[in-house]
Amino acid sequence: MAIANQYGYYTEDNREFVITDPRTPRPWFNYMWNSQYAGLISHTGGGFSFLESPRDNRISRMRYNCLPWDRPGRYVMVKDVASGQYWSLSWSPTIHLNYDFYECRHGQGYTKITTEINGIRGEITYFVPNDVNAEVWRVKLTDVSGTARDLEIYSFVELLMGNALNDQINQPNDKHFTDIHFDCDLQALVATRRYWVLNKGVSVKQPNIDWKYQVYFSQSLPVSGFDSSLDTFIGRWRSESNPLAVETGVMQNTEITAGDPVVALQSKISLGANSSVDFAVTLKIAAKEIPPTPLAKRGKENSPPFTRGAGGELNRETKIGKDAGELLEIVDRQFLQLKQKWDQHLSCVQVQTPDPAFNAMINVWNQYQAAVTFDMARNSGYYHGGLLFGTGMRDRFQDILGVVMVDPARVRERLIKALNFQFKDGSTLHNYFVLTNTGERTNHSDTPLWIPFGIVEYLKETGDFSILEEVVPYHDDTSGTVYEHLVRALDFAIANTGEKGMPRIFTGDWNDTLDHVGSQGKGETTWGAFFLGYVLNKSLPVCEHQGDSQSLAKFQKFYEHLRQVTNDICWDGEWYLRAFRDNGEPIGVSSASQGKIFLNAQSWAVISELAPKDRADRCMASSREYLTTPFGMKIVDPSFTEIDDTVGLISRCVPGKKENGAVFNHASSWFVLASLLNGDTEFAWEIYRRMMPINSSQATDAKCDRFETEPYVYPEYVTSPDHETQGQASHSWLTGTAVWMLRIGIDYILGFQPTFEGMIIDPKIPAEWSGFKAQRQFRGKVLSLTVTNHSDVKQMLVNGEVVTGKLIDLAKYVGDEIAIAVHL
Repeated sequence: MAIANQYGYYTEDNREFVITDPRTPRPWFNYMWNSQYAGLISHTGGGFSFLESPRDNRISRMRYNCLPWDRPGRYVMVKDVASGQYWSLSWSPTIHLNYDFYECRHGQGYTKITTEINGIRGEITYFVPNDVNAEVWRVKLTDVSGTARDLEIYSFVELLMGNALNDQINQPNDKHFTDIHFDCDLQALVATRRYWVLNKGVSVKQPNIDWKYQVYFSQSLPVSGFDSSLDTFIGRWRSESNPLAVETGVMQNTEITAGDPVVALQSKISLGANSSVDFAVTLKIAAKEIPPTPLAKRGKENSPPFTRGAGGELNRETKIGKDAGELLEIVDRQFLQLKQKWDQHLSCVQVQTPDPAFNAMINVWNQYQAAVTFDMARNSGYYHGGLLFGTGMRDRFQDILGVVMVDPARVRERLIKALNFQFKDGSTLHNYFVLTNTGERTNHSDTPLWIPFGIVEYLKETGDFSILEEVVPYHDDTSGTVYEHLVRALDFAIANTGEKGMPRIFTGDWNDTLDHVGSQGKGETTWGAFFLGYVLNKSLPVCEHQGDSQSLAKFQKFYEHLRQVTNDICWDGEWYLRAFRDNGEPIGVSSASQGKIFLNAQSWAVISELAPKDRADRCMASSREYLTTPFGMKIVDPSFTEIDDTVGLISRCVPGKKENGAVFNHASSWFVLASLLNGDTEFAWEIYRRMMPINSSQATDAKCDRFETEPYVYPEYVTSPDHETQGQASHSWLTGTAVWMLRIGIDYILGFQPTFEGMIIDPKIPAEWSGFKAQRQFRGKVLSLTVTNHSDVKQMLVNGEVVTGKLIDLAKYVGDEIAIAVHL
């Protein structure tokens, strides 16, 4: 039985979420992308596209926080010539019309929208090919009325071309550099910009750089007209829902060198009764080879080879029927290759458990969301516009967790590139922009530590210690091996401890909103001490492998130092306090009127193994007592209701939202991990189950309407009972929650735990499960695991033989597949 809510359902194989009512609580998005070209696509055709950078190289526009919602978009409109009626194949922007049928299928890397209105069934599939910097809108029109039709087709998208931040703040000036003309040989509108702003800030400085790309917009139908001026195509006091050109049927064939850009093409077709027409629209970007001739200098020889008909239509001299057929064959082949790519990606881990929601998330949507965060970081989404922050270092080194199982070569490359943003003293930029090689050095105390974290995770998955010898430049001066980068990050963190012996928090740690705790450079972070301890402990085998006895001894000694200091001064009796302010006063203590207990300090006391068992039990019990909600674990309790400038921005957030008392899913996932490690499998599973978006957005009790965001991906947070909108989610898709929930599910619930030596098999499943089956690819082999719960004999068999312990050394087994049976 398919999992469903009032707006849609999962297909039986969970590979698509099918939206059946377009009036969702918010636009529900998907992604289509390859290694360079990317686009967001909503269930109504909205979103934007970019090449490499969503800030510096935006291709098309999307207006944030505006009414009407989700505009502009990628639209194909159909007009019935006889009646004059016109409509969009993606429902929006003609949402005022009464459609007979609507369906949107979000899949991996594609979105297909099907509508039916006025006797015409329209299917439009949006996707980005694996190896072409372009997006394709594959269209099929079918008459279901039994009547032949003359139709006009209008495909259009509003362009931006260049710096999206500059477009927001300087559009009246920026649009003076637009250049769009119609290329007769290509039968395409070719658009570019003669000016490119790459600086982040607002400045009078004129960079005087040419945008080095051209956009090509074409469709496989004969073109009867075009427009490149947004004002001309849409018309005065109109919108995308009623463009003047569509309403009148007259295209002005505008070619512009200034103004707001749009690429709009018109075609005319005859659709037989009960017959179909297929065509494709493509939006492609490529480097400029020859600068386009300015319109003012175009002579007769550059004019389009059109002749005017009696009705004002344009008759092309070029026949494209054969070419159109070949294009559709290519497009369909590219779509098949895209689906094959995702078949392969998702085959890395597949599970069959008694929980359908868990299966849907682990097999498809959690893996898919983790792949999205790997490439989009936190800077290209509906909630993250990509205008300010770029790629975060901590995000980059966490997000590898979701892809390293599938594509370790890409992860290796990504890690090495990111190390370019580390300084020779071991510190790092907090965030960076890939095209400009710039970023911010914010002094967040945790940021450098994600470097060794990520490197260790890569090594555990691959066993590829050769990466440690790669030489990578520092951001300021000289170079070092990857191993030296790792050691310098740890040395920097150790050197920046305060009087109490813990890491100084500076402008914040993982919790960015604790930004005033140590703004004078004296405040210290308990969570940071636990996290440093964790990373030190996990890095010890790397030091040992490298024969670096000096670092090994230093890191072991400091790990024990952290054990002593955190337990000597950070234990508040029932839980660990969160931090010490610049003035030495603690936060996160039972005597406080707000912000008594912080979740992360308790979780990481356990994860780091620095808390003794009795205190681990006590702080986890306190978390359970004070922080449990129907949606997961609150990040802090009680929420801050009064401004406290000695703590920071957290106290200015609305109580119950974001870091101020929300169910911040990233932190909640760490609690699940800590509970599993501490032996409380049942409660860990209960919180994991509550957090799954499938469960959070159920149709019962109007949960889906309140949840609002996509029911197939994790949001950043869910509003806690501290606010009247409890259960409302926000900031979906681009969150570190994705990789942590994925790996907690695979590594700890299913029990596949990669180590330097091989794979540990240690499932931690709820008592309600009778068992499960799972498959996991690891270092060139397929591990097929069968687990039986409540067995009389507790043992593990590998290829039919009983083994001692939980570690599987792959070198002992020949063949591509290893069969593992565990009886719990």
